[in-house]
Formats: sequence, C-alpha cells, structure tokens
Amino acid sequence: MDFDTLLHAKFGTLDAALTDWNTQVTNLEKLEKDASQGLKGAAAKADWQGVNSQVGRRFIDKTAGEFADAHTQATSIRNILRDTIGELKKAKTDLEGAIATARLQMVSVVPSGKNFMAKAMDGDAGKDVKQSTVDGVRDQIDRIISAARESDSSAAKVLRALVDQADKGFGDAKYADRDQAAEAMRTAENLAALAKKDPSKLTAAEFDTLLAGLTKYHGDDLFSSTFAHKLGAQGTLDFWAGLNDANSRDQPADGKRLDRYKDLQQQLSLTLANATQSASPDMSRWKFDMLQAVEKPIGPGNGISGYVVMSNLMRAGDFEDEFLGSYGRNMLSHEQEGVREGRRPEQIWGYNGGGLWPHLNSTGTDFGFDPMTGYMKALSNSPDAATAFFSQEFIAKDTENNPFKRDTDGDGNKGHIGLSNFQYLFEEREWMQDQDSEGEDSISGKNYLAAALEAATTGHPAGELPTSATSAHSEDQAKLYSQIVKSVSEVPSRLTDNGFMSDSMGQISAEYMADIHRGLSAVEVNVDRLYPAQGAVAALEEHDLTRFMYAVGQNPEGYAALTVGQHAYTATAMEYHFAHPEAFVKDDQYTPTQNLEPAIKDIARNAGEIQGTLGAGRAYASELDAGNKDAEFNDAITKAGELGESLVGIGVGAATASAVGPGAVIAGGAAETVAGEIIGSLTEGLMKDSSGEVIYRNGEEIGDTRDSTFRLVEKAALDAGEKAGRPSPHIVALVSAEAETGFNNAQTTVSGFVDGVGVPKALEKDK
Repeated sequence: MDFDTLLHAKFGTLDAALTDWNTQVTNLEKLEKDASQGLKGAAAKADWQGVNSQVGRRFIDKTAGEFADAHTQATSIRNILRDTIGELKKAKTDLEGAIATARLQMVSVVPSGKNFMAKAMDGDAGKDVKQSTVDGVRDQIDRIISAARESDSSAAKVLRALVDQADKGFGDAKYADRDQAAEAMRTAENLAALAKKDPSKLTAAEFDTLLAGLTKYHGDDLFSSTFAHKLGAQGTLDFWAGLNDANSRDQPADGKRLDRYKDLQQQLSLTLANATQSASPDMSRWKFDMLQAVEKPIGPGNGISGYVVMSNLMRAGDFEDEFLGSYGRNMLSHEQEGVREGRRPEQIWGYNGGGLWPHLNSTGTDFGFDPMTGYMKALSNSPDAATAFFSQEFIAKDTENNPFKRDTDGDGNKGHIGLSNFQYLFEEREWMQDQDSEGEDSISGKNYLAAALEAATTGHPAGELPTSATSAHSEDQAKLYSQIVKSVSEVPSRLTDNGFMSDSMGQISAEYMADIHRGLSAVEVNVDRLYPAQGAVAALEEHDLTRFMYAVGQNPEGYAALTVGQHAYTATAMEYHFAHPEAFVKDDQYTPTQNLEPAIKDIARNAGEIQGTLGAGRAYASELDAGNKDAEFNDAITKAGELGESLVGIGVGAATASAVGPGAVIAGGAAETVAGEIIGSLTEGLMKDSSGEVIYRNGEEIGDTRDSTFRLVEKAALDAGEKAGRPSPHIVALVSAEAETGFNNAQTTVSGFVDGVGVPKALEKDK
C-alpha cells in the first residue's frame, strides 16, 4: 500500500467480494442448520447395523461438523474482509481530506514514485508557508498511509494463515474482525520472543506476561500456531528444560514464580496441542522438526532425553492424532531397543547430565522422570490416536534378543512371544518409580495408562461421559476391550495390585454392557436382537468376565460404575423389550407376553450374575479391611448418578430410539424413562424396602447386594410394563427368581474361576 494506490483506490471489486461472502455466510448458515438438525438428527435416530454402525454415523457427524466449520471460517473471512474494506475506505477518505486541508494551508501534496511529496505551493501562494506546516501535513499523511498499509498487510497475513489452518476441509477459528486476528498473531510473536530468551534471565514480570498471554490465547488457532512456529521445536524443548534446570545458579523469574510453573505447564501444553491441529506449512514443519529434536539430548553433555522434556508438555489438550502416533511409535521404538539390551526404563530414559535431576512436571502427580507418563496423559485426551496406538505391535515374536517368554500352550515350556503396545505397557513394562508432590510413591504412570485405555476403548476423552456419538464402538475399540478383560482374567493382580486403575475399567465396562450381557448369556440364536448394539461387539467369555468383574468390584469407583451401568442397561433393555415384545422372539403360536418372557428372563438372570460377581468382589475388599471401606463404596454409588444418566441417554442401541435412547431422553428427560427412575433411586438412596431401610446400602453383608438387586430388577420390569401400556404381573413374578438364579450362578462361577478366593463371608458391622 502506497500513496498513489490509496489515493486512486477503487473498491468496486472488494465490495463485490464482500457481497459474495455475505451471501456465502447466509447460505452456509442454512446448510449448517440443515446438516445439524436434519442430517445429523436423522442419523441419531437411524437403525445402524453392520459396518454402517461403525462408519456411517461417524461420517455423517464429521460431515455435519465440516458444514459448521465452513460456516465459521466463511464468517471469519467475511468479518476480516468487511473490517479491512471499512478501514481502507476510511483511510482513502482521510487522505483526500488531508490533501484538501493542505491546499487550504497552501501546501501541495503530489505523488513521488511510490511515495509522495509535501511542499509549499509555488509562487506567492506559498511564500508565507512555514516549514512546520509542511512537516505537519507530511506527518499526517504518513500516519494515514501507514495505518492503511498495516490494515492491508495484516489482513493479507491473517487471511492466508486462516486458510492454511486446515489441510482438508475447513478451520474453526472464529474472529469478529481483522484487529482481533492480527492482535492474536502479534501477541504470539511477542511471547515467542520472550520464551526464546535465556530462561535464567526471564524476569518475574516477563514470566507473568508469558503466562497471561498463553492463558488468554491458548485456544486461539492463529495464536497457537504462530507461537509454536516462532518459538520452534528446538526452542520449545530448550525453554522448558532451561526453565526447570535445577543446577542453574540463576533461578528463572528471580525465583519468585516457582508456584506458577504448574499453570505455565498447563497453558503451554494447551497451546502446543492446539497448534498441532493446524495444517499450515509452518506447523507441518514444526511437527517434523519436533520428531527430530526429541531424538537428541537437551542441555550440556548427554543431558535430558528430548522425549522426557516434550512428554511433560503433552499432558493437557488434544494433540493432533498423526503427530501423536508418530511420536509414540518413535518413543516405543527406543524403549524396545533398550529392553532388548536388558535395560529398564529408568536406564533408558534416565538423566545423564550429572547434578540434580530436573523436575519437568509441576502438576504434583509425579516429577516427570518417565516420558511414558506424559504421553499416556496425552493419549487419554485423544481417543482415536489412543485406539491406534494400543493396537500397534511393540515387538515381534522372532525379534532378535526378544526377552519376553510365556508358556502359551500349557506344556510347562516357555517360548518367545510377540507383544502389542497394550500388552507391553499393561502386562510387562516395569514402570519407573517416581514420587508425587507429597513425597508419596506416584501412581500416575499406570493411572494415566488406564485413562488412555478408557479413551481408546470408548471413543471419548477419559473422564468425559459417553454420548450417542461415541456409543457405537469400532472393531479396534471392541477388540481392545476384550483384550483388557482377558488380560485381567489371566492375571487379576494386574488390576488388583493397581486398584486405582479400576475407575477407568468400571467406566469402560459400563459402556460395554450390551457386550457383557452377550458374553454371559447362553443365547446364541438372534442374540443381536436380544441385546442390540450399534457398533462392533467385544468377544467376551463368561469365565473371563467373572474374573474381571470380581477384580473391578474390589474398588469403590470401579464397583459403582459397573453397578450403575448394569442397572441402567437392565432397566433400558426391559423398557425396550416391553415396548417391542416380539423383538427377540416372534412365534405366532404364542401371545406377545409369552414371546416377551424369554427376553426379560435372560436380562434379569444376567443382572443377577453381574451383581453377584461385583458384590463378591466388593465384599471381599471390605472383609479384608474389616468393613472400613463400606463408606467408600456407598459414597461412590451416590457420585455415579451422572454416568448413569448419560448411559440412560444412550439407550441399548440406536434401534431403540423410538422407545428409549437419545430421542426419548431429549424429548422427555432421562428421569422420565424407567432406567432414569431406577438410577435416580439407586444413586440418591430413595429405594427402600418394606422396613424403610435404604437398599444398596451394602455395608453389612453380601446379602444386602442380593436383596437390593432383586428389588431393583423387579421394579424395572414392573415400571417397564406399565410404561409400555402392557403390564404383566406374570413376568414381574418371574424376574426375581431369574435374578436369584443369576446371583447364585455368580457364587458358583466366582468359586470356580477365581483362584483361591470364594464368595466372602458376612462382613463385620460398620464401625
């Protein structure tokens, strides 16, 4: 932008472009609405089966999301273009006004190449003009042109960056005007310059500026990608390693901000995660450079492994899947090499620089010695990357110096085996010892492993609740869950020695309740009609499920999640079958009630077996602790209500939407379903027996679990019949007996399948 260009600017083309973008925004807004409410809404109610159940809905959800992103990106482009056109038009008007005013002051303004020249008019007209007046005109016009140049160039820069964010499809960066977008990029450049400083020279004020900027802007796409690019991959590692250098005599930020490192780590991780989602050429290079940079030690000598540094900056946010996958493959490749050489993880990843070991993690859970810990936390936030990672091979059976041997055929002889990443990390890895901020042994490594497995098997980040969009499991997700169940069944101590992992195992299992029911059921013909599922189904055996649930049941959170999941599914399945009495069996020789009976009986029997197994595990854990854990179990049940409501919202499969499931819950609310009432009664302590005692108190003896199960299953059948408008006292009279059969079957299977541990005795009274 120069003087002559601005003075003679024609805005017709830009105005036409703005009109087109306004039209585009209006059209895309309508398309987004149609996709969200029409396409996606119809997909949520559709009866998805087979491959479509795994692929079709996700494709439609992604397509609907693309329409939303297209609308967002078009709106941002329109806003920036509109703002820039307005600024340029004003600059042209201001320039014309300044020239006109200059004439009145007897100062002429004329083009001079790409610039201009201001001077006193020739002859008598300009003889009395002072140089200060000429200078004033020149300075005013300079300011106008500079502002126009900044508006023009920053708009071009922002628009290019905005379009570059997505390699395919559209970005979701949202900006109200050019200034907002330009300010984000300018701030990113300034903060990156601060982070490039020698960390030991970073002042407290500069630290605060950096933290405040990252906190404000970490979710801004242009900011995050610009910051990461300007800081660079190596600069990112150098900054965090230098900031945490325990051997430095010069404390960063004057030693006054150590209590804020946790916040900085969080905000920096969120910023980098958001940046990796960008497909811009700059960020593609950054990701490539980072994969190279982590291969080298950071700091003097052999220093700290780059993987150790970067993994501690991956604990928050959703990193891009392909980057996470490449990072994990490379890191596991290094660990595999070390394991084959007979080295333990602390020897593979240990600090070799001498002096104090730097504490690269400030969250309080651990000091960040093990790069696998931070990486597991990253996977727990990125479900698709987690699913792919755990399915990959860690070591092949015939790999040279493979140290892993097992007796796989029961002949007493051990042979080399291959391992997947899941098997290595869950079954074989010697996790590094670490401490938390209280000086206690840290559990974060395996705890984040469990969280990563939760994301990998459910399709949503760990700690979040399931939705209808995540309830259709893929083949890889279902296969991984079956591997988890079988692994715990083979060696229960893999879970019972790490009880803190059971909350994730319980959450996962609650979302695989249809699969669990199929695994426990003796039905083979039309089992998919008895227990409908939207996606792939995990292959589960009764003996594996028994040992797995018994292990999970020994932990309060795991027990609560599975208990709530079972009752939500039992009630929802009964409601579904009462509404569709011939969904499972349709025999014209029998009445609808008679056709309905086998389905309800099988559901009730499985409910009894699940609760009998969980109750045995819970009672065993309480018995070991003289009943002192009872309060923990009871409290966990009351806290599981939100999970129960979410499971009710999913229903028992998309095919049930007309009776229960997403559509019904959206219309009437979870509490108005039979399952919603059951879960509310269970978690709020409203269910009472004839004596007025709250059931599922569960603190006295396993018999409490037994009686409570029968009452809840009976109530589910009673309410389901009434809600469907076809109450059946005959079926209601059968369900308690079937649940008792299942409960008694659990006693047999626990005694037979759980080595050396039978059904526990009655517990001591609460203390």
